[in-house]
Amino acid sequence: MTITGGTMSAITRRTALGAISLAALLIASPVFAEDLTGDLVILQWQGGTDAEMWKKVEDAFVAKNPGVKIRELTITAQGDARGGIRTALLGGEVVDIVINTWPAFRAELASAGILRPIDDQWKTFNWDSKLNQSWKDLGSIDGKVYGLTYTYGDRSAVWYKTEHMAKAGIADTPKTWEDFLGSFEKLKAAGFATPVAIGAKYWAHAEWFETLLLRTAGVETAAKLARHEIPWTDPAVKGALKKFAEMLAAGCCGDAATMFANDWDGAADLVFKANTSNYMMIGMWNNARAKNDYALTEGKDYGIFQFPALGMGHDDTSSVDTKELDVTANGANPKVADAFLDFIVSADAANLMAGYGYASPSAAADNSLLGPVQQTATTAVASSKVQFVLGDLLPGDLVDEYRVQLQKFLQDPSDANIDAVTAAIEAKAAEAY
Repeated sequence: MTITGGTMSAITRRTALGAISLAALLIASPVFAEDLTGDLVILQWQGGTDAEMWKKVEDAFVAKNPGVKIRELTITAQGDARGGIRTALLGGEVVDIVINTWPAFRAELASAGILRPIDDQWKTFNWDSKLNQSWKDLGSIDGKVYGLTYTYGDRSAVWYKTEHMAKAGIADTPKTWEDFLGSFEKLKAAGFATPVAIGAKYWAHAEWFETLLLRTAGVETAAKLARHEIPWTDPAVKGALKKFAEMLAAGCCGDAATMFANDWDGAADLVFKANTSNYMMIGMWNNARAKNDYALTEGKDYGIFQFPALGMGHDDTSSVDTKELDVTANGANPKVADAFLDFIVSADAANLMAGYGYASPSAAADNSLLGPVQQTATTAVASSKVQFVLGDLLPGDLVDEYRVQLQKFLQDPSDANIDAVTAAIEAKAAEAY
């Protein structure tokens, strides 16, 4: 597995992510510190099942270190949480650990001096024994490691409810683009109004475009676009949007107003709760939602299939995301923060997360604890050329424009409007890099 990233812009408007060192670090012997004590402040922005799981992880750490008290600074946000996190940190809130899922945001915080590197900790705790070089590279900026990945997900997986497929007489999940588009009419004939649920209220509508970009143009093109080494008006970008337009023309999704009414969770409700839609594309956190919020049995009531093959030479590609922990430069308890990072890649934490349907990159994890859906996803990622979620690699102002213009595309997927929306994104990109 090779993970491809992109260039990100800093809070100071500088481009902060550059070349990543590939040199292997010396393996250091573990250090056994004295008992840990004091408060540990973690900036938390997750909700629902994710927040519940995170509390279990915190409790497990405290059980091993009873002298520690964990306090969460909770950020409430709709859609992209970066704005709320940024406001809190730049407004003077002091935390020890930031839960992060955006490489571009990590670069912003590091450039602003908010984060400290963890290269020494990587050696001290011998994280090379648990995380391979790809994960170290992914958490690095200009050869220094800032982020420790604790879970990852397949973002090119299409979710479905098993009973819907059976009702429509679809014996096997679609393997090709033609099969996928052709399944829409079968699903509609079975009484389902909109085969594909797209939550376009904030950002989730970009999932389809980003995987289509990979499948039509490959990971190298997507990485160049993230670094603005090719313009958004490039034929590769327009080609992916034209493929997206084919899906819309095939009657996948209903009107744009319906898509704009929902975020990703509302789209999931349409598939798994309201039973009015059949397919959705979103990250593996939906596994925890399906199991815990919808009370469905993984692999029986629902499943995933990898994005259908287009036959354009790039069907071995997938979009991926991660969640990581970043430690702050001004945290009051750096020793405990470092110990918590070591705990998050331990067998105890990895296996606890597996119970919620989350895969850990740690070699200490027991992957047999993962359910069939998550195992399908991890196998797909392991066998793919992967590219990090494009939207999470873009500078803040640009990602907002990118998502708004994709909403305009959903309203009018004509060739003329594709030219207009790509030109508008390119104009913003010219300012952002």
